[in-house]
Amino acid sequence: MQNGSHASLDAEANTINCAFCRPDDFAANILKETDAFFVVADHAPLVEGHILIIPKRHYACYGAVHAKMDEELASLKQEVRDFFNQYYAPSIFWEHGVFRQTVYHAHLHCFPFGETTYGITAPLHTIVVHSQDDVRAWYAAHGHYFYLEDTVKSLLFAPEMDLYVQVIKDVLWHGVSSRSHQTQWRSQQQRQEEGAPLIAATRNMWHEYQGKGATYADKTSY
Repeated sequence: MQNGSHASLDAEANTINCAFCRPDDFAANILKETDAFFVVADHAPLVEGHILIIPKRHYACYGAVHAKMDEELASLKQEVRDFFNQYYAPSIFWEHGVFRQTVYHAHLHCFPFGETTYGITAPLHTIVVHSQDDVRAWYAAHGHYFYLEDTVKSLLFAPEMDLYVQVIKDVLWHGVSSRSHQTQWRSQQQRQEEGAPLIAATRNMWHEYQGKGATYADKTSY
């Protein structure tokens, strides 16, 4: 496990090669922009409705994001919850806290999966998260993690591959299979190649939702 003091990346670190530091590269998928965040349709969606919440500044993960951004993040998460409840199914939030990231810039996955099959009494998680302060404290002390939040609980897991595979298999795959016709996990490349209709549908639903007068924290909805 990597200590947080070494894992953390300064917000002003080298960002030239970071895909999420170049918003022009994903402009077509941006659903909403606020002062500190982008809300984006994922370019390789697991299901229709797969959304990312991405801070504009470069942070390694949400464990490194400044507390002053918590209120804005909470507002966006609530907006996504409301959107999912109206058009899909209750929300699941998932983060690779550097562990197993493919883009080394904080991003929160938002999935319309409904309830998870993971119970609070299951032995896999390391801590129950009550606020973003808990995530920051873990990251500062221990470094990498992964994070799961459903409608009733928020959990942080130690960065162990066996745990990760089990949660992917038993929790996330249940959501994917229940919301799609997929019978096996698809690679990122496959999802990207096949994702255009799902992205378009997500954008259309989001625009319809915004047209009904969503009243959450804003800057621009596209």
